[in-house]
Amino acid sequence: MDIDDAAVIGAEPLGTRPPPTPSPPVTADTVTGPPAPTDRLRGWIVAIGLTLLGGVLRFTGLGYPTDGGTPVFDEKHYVPQAWQMLRNGGVEDNPGYELVVHPPLGKQLIALGELAFGYDGVGWRAAAALAGTLCILLIVRVTRRLTRSTLLGGIAGVLLICDGLSHVQSRMGMLDIFSALFVLAAFATLVRDRDDVRERMALVVTEGRIGRTRYGPRLGVRWWRLATGVILGLGCAVKWSGVYWLVAFALITVVWDGTARRAAGVERPWLSTLRRDVGPALWALAVVPVLAYLAAWWAWFGSETAIDRHAVGSAVGTGGPWSFLPDALRSLWHYSSQVLAFHESLDTPPGNPHPWESKPWTWPMGLRPMLYYYSSGDGITGCGTTDCVSAVMLIGTPALWWPALAVLAWGLWRTVTRFDWRYAAVLVGYGAGVLPWFVNLNRQMYLFYMTPVAPFLVMATVLAMGEVLGRTGMSRERRQTGLFVVALWVGLVVANFAWLWPILDGLPITQDEWQTQLWLPSWR
Repeated sequence: MDIDDAAVIGAEPLGTRPPPTPSPPVTADTVTGPPAPTDRLRGWIVAIGLTLLGGVLRFTGLGYPTDGGTPVFDEKHYVPQAWQMLRNGGVEDNPGYELVVHPPLGKQLIALGELAFGYDGVGWRAAAALAGTLCILLIVRVTRRLTRSTLLGGIAGVLLICDGLSHVQSRMGMLDIFSALFVLAAFATLVRDRDDVRERMALVVTEGRIGRTRYGPRLGVRWWRLATGVILGLGCAVKWSGVYWLVAFALITVVWDGTARRAAGVERPWLSTLRRDVGPALWALAVVPVLAYLAAWWAWFGSETAIDRHAVGSAVGTGGPWSFLPDALRSLWHYSSQVLAFHESLDTPPGNPHPWESKPWTWPMGLRPMLYYYSSGDGITGCGTTDCVSAVMLIGTPALWWPALAVLAWGLWRTVTRFDWRYAAVLVGYGAGVLPWFVNLNRQMYLFYMTPVAPFLVMATVLAMGEVLGRTGMSRERRQTGLFVVALWVGLVVANFAWLWPILDGLPITQDEWQTQLWLPSWR
């Protein structure tokens, strides 16, 4: 368009307006973002050192307490089922339990500990303690990748070590710590896939191939995303709640693909994502998880006596529109429908709730903990008096959990105003473990459902701590002040964890000491 053409349509002549500001050139650095830390050796030393420390704390005194040599609280469901699996080729085949309401993988993992150490407190908790220890390694590494800081990765490890809820669940023969392990591992591989995609895009930009087609390059096989799909499928094979993270992480990866293509200068990034990335994403995060989930049922498929293994022909007819499917899959579908019916009926009885039940609006701050074990009297000694108490309470460390609403609000603010992908990813991981439970508030719910969510609270807290620390280039006084505040915050969490230690591990304390541990009326 020349000046005369502009005048015809009523536009200003080109000579009267300032020239447009040119867009900054797309470079490899603008695609990949801040570089990864260069202190790789120190990063691994920090990660392994904190993992070993956390392992010592989680395994020490692992066999105590028990209920007269038997499991405590919900261990009573999973521990004997795991022992039965060990004696029956990896499968539960006793309908008398009537509480086979979760997939087999978590109980099979418990069974491995029982195989190694026997049917006692150590044996039925060893796998959980190992899973909780591995979570420490994972959170150090993934937080280091999120923040590009070995210091902040190490802080994340310290905070998870000192989270009372994660500590207790790592010392119980229950399923939730395995869910936490698989969810956190899936998040770590997903973040690694994001970096891998951006590195591939940066290579294409460097080689000048980004504009060869309007839809940008194909990215080839994405092994980290495939790993995410496998891990999430296994997480669903521990508890079905893993599907919440499966959906959430699938949405995250599609958004990340679109933003990566936009950062690389692809002409139509979102249409490109639909054409290039959604199909492979469906394979990696829909088909692969289903295959991994089914693989976890290997013992059930191979058994002749497993519950509902041969439901087709008895509980299920041999005809119908789904008769083309193998009988084994149809039997598994029937079995799963029975499990679903159990969960749908697990409501809070009117006027008679479980004494330690809680609702999801209390979970972010851990306002309603759970008493797993309590004993007092002549059988408990070692507190210096004749009236000792031994108790195990599931409780999130208040110095970490009570600021949760402020931390989450800050993360939401950063997501909305700065489009900070790190906060968005952590908030999505956190929300996937909390928000779905608001759909049916009549259902019985408990604080231990927050076990897979706790690592995301830790990461959100560490991201906020990174803001307090400040960026490189700020004044020395500002950085020192930030370091002091963060050190004080971390120290408060560690001290709070040490204070709670007796009621996290069931150590003998006096009645007065027990009362001083119960800070809020809702803790009683």
